[in-house]
Amino acid sequence: MKVIIAIVVIILLTIGIVWLIDKFVPKKLKPIINILLWILIIFLGYMTFMSVYEEIKFNKLKVERYKVVIDRLVDIRDSQLAYKEVNGEYAGDFNKLINFVENGKVPITQRRDTLILDEERTRAFGGVETMKTITLIDTLSYYTVKDSIFKGDNRFKSMADVGVGKDGAQFKLQAGKLDDIPVFEASVDKAIVLDGQEKYLIDKEKQVFSIAGVKGPTVKIGSMEEVNTSGNWGKDLSTKE
Repeated sequence: MKVIIAIVVIILLTIGIVWLIDKFVPKKLKPIINILLWILIIFLGYMTFMSVYEEIKFNKLKVERYKVVIDRLVDIRDSQLAYKEVNGEYAGDFNKLINFVENGKVPITQRRDTLILDEERTRAFGGVETMKTITLIDTLSYYTVKDSIFKGDNRFKSMADVGVGKDGAQFKLQAGKLDDIPVFEASVDKAIVLDGQEKYLIDKEKQVFSIAGVKGPTVKIGSMEEVNTSGNWGKDLSTKE
């Protein structure tokens, strides 16, 4: 919208300047002024085009980078869910999580109901046998996280790395409990992901809160403020969900 307004203003100014030249400038000076005016128009047109083009390039680049980051965050989420299934909580640092993926095994279980004697109720009823139903969980087998989630791919070893943007950048990983329920959050500031781009474009992107794209100043999955294992992006940005 700002770009459109700027173009309209430039057009109106140009028309106004042409009118003023035609009305007040002597004929001898008109050719020189016309040349200068055309130079100004071409310059303003170029600046307007570049402002639009830079934003188009930025939007294309941010989508490409977000997709890399989001795929890595999904890997982290899937690994955390497997970790919680075995340990009852989420991992608070990447060393634990990576070691679990490489060496950990998750049980494959089967639930079944069975009847057993309820001794307490049997005594209460004077020896009349009373049965109760209990649920048994049988461990049938185990699967390795590395093979199940990563299909033998070793990319899990670098899951802490953002992979794009600022060199050497890593995700921030947190874990804890909310009302005794385990929670975790993995995140990275958008400024790190979009490192090298114009600051005003990054600042604008960090303020996005629409349904499409990535909401807020960070790219994240999970939350330390609510029980949630989802990411803060639209479905069109992930190739794994």
